[in-house]
Amino acid sequence: SRGQRYPMLFLDPLIAASGLRILEAAPIFPGHIDVSEIQQSFRALGISITLEQAEKILHSMDRDGTMTIDWQEWRDHFLLHSLENVEDVLYFWKHSTVLDIGECLTVPDEFSKQEKLTGMWWKQLVAGAVAGAVSRTGTAPLDRLKVFMQVHASKTNRLNILGGLRSMVLEGGIRSLWRGNGINVLKIAPESAIKFMAYEQIKRAILGQQETLHVQERFVAGSLAGATAQTIIYPMEVLKTRLTLRRTGQYKGLLDCARRILEREGPRAFYRGYLPNVLGIIPYAGIDLAVYETLKNWWLQQYSHDSADPGILVLLACGTISSTCGQIASYPLALVRTRMQAQASIEGGPQLSMLGLLRHILSQEGMRGLYRGIAPNFMKVIPAVSISYVVYENMKQALGVTSR
Repeated sequence: SRGQRYPMLFLDPLIAASGLRILEAAPIFPGHIDVSEIQQSFRALGISITLEQAEKILHSMDRDGTMTIDWQEWRDHFLLHSLENVEDVLYFWKHSTVLDIGECLTVPDEFSKQEKLTGMWWKQLVAGAVAGAVSRTGTAPLDRLKVFMQVHASKTNRLNILGGLRSMVLEGGIRSLWRGNGINVLKIAPESAIKFMAYEQIKRAILGQQETLHVQERFVAGSLAGATAQTIIYPMEVLKTRLTLRRTGQYKGLLDCARRILEREGPRAFYRGYLPNVLGIIPYAGIDLAVYETLKNWWLQQYSHDSADPGILVLLACGTISSTCGQIASYPLALVRTRMQAQASIEGGPQLSMLGLLRHILSQEGMRGLYRGIAPNFMKVIPAVSISYVVYENMKQALGVTSR
């Protein structure tokens, strides 16, 4: 059937309906649209594009050189281009996926009305959760090494990657490299579900009389949803850090760890490091989005004069650089969060506030101290994304999700 031979080549109903609506209402030449009406069409979808970008889109669709396009040209362009290329044409189109690289700072994914109506959204969330579980398990040794270096590395204890791995294996054997992974996997489902539900509720509150959210509003909604999810599941983050750093025989398991923290430190201990954790969401997500859009638009201006389609490789490069910049900007807050979570488990260590800990690190270790453990953090990105992508695609196929 056509759907089996060309699974990605169907016209997006939102774009089709928007185009048809604009074509029918065209004031000058009914049935034709020009550059300004293309802007209006995408604005109706919640996507702001410049006049120059609208001209590029028009050029890519206009077959007869009239600088206007009719319904057939509009339809054929989106019908005969793959979904990836349609997404690339738009100024703002979600570049994030539900692929999991173990970071809790990302804003939630956006699902279309069609995905919600057909029930594809929950299948994609399930596929993403399974992919995240496999990915986190595969990269757990690097994640534990990152936490180990964040807490124990210093000027006097110069831990490198090989030294850190050797130290962990000598203390607890090969299996110790996966300490803390169980709860790291366990928290995927509640975190994803809360983030998604919170995003939908916040989006409705922001929308009001509008039909769609603009990019800035989506960023605000996503950041608030991320903060909401972190607030609810944060005790699991503290438990994950304590279990990751535990010595052999220190705890019998997850429940024993939670009981001991509650008895010795009280309920407030489950929210140690909460403030830097929530504050880290904004620089990570904001810089990621800003750098991505800046790089993509710069490439289009420099190398793509007759098309608004930068291509999938360019988008992947932009996404990689933007994610790296986001991690670099938010990493000091992540390190402070981890040290605050671990403070009571370090004998003789200072019990400091967020600002006090920042001052202590800067005075004792300098700026480099704020980036302890960032090397294994970057090392795990490529294997995490690769594992997650393969598992995610196979899970989508198994669950009957035809396209994203």
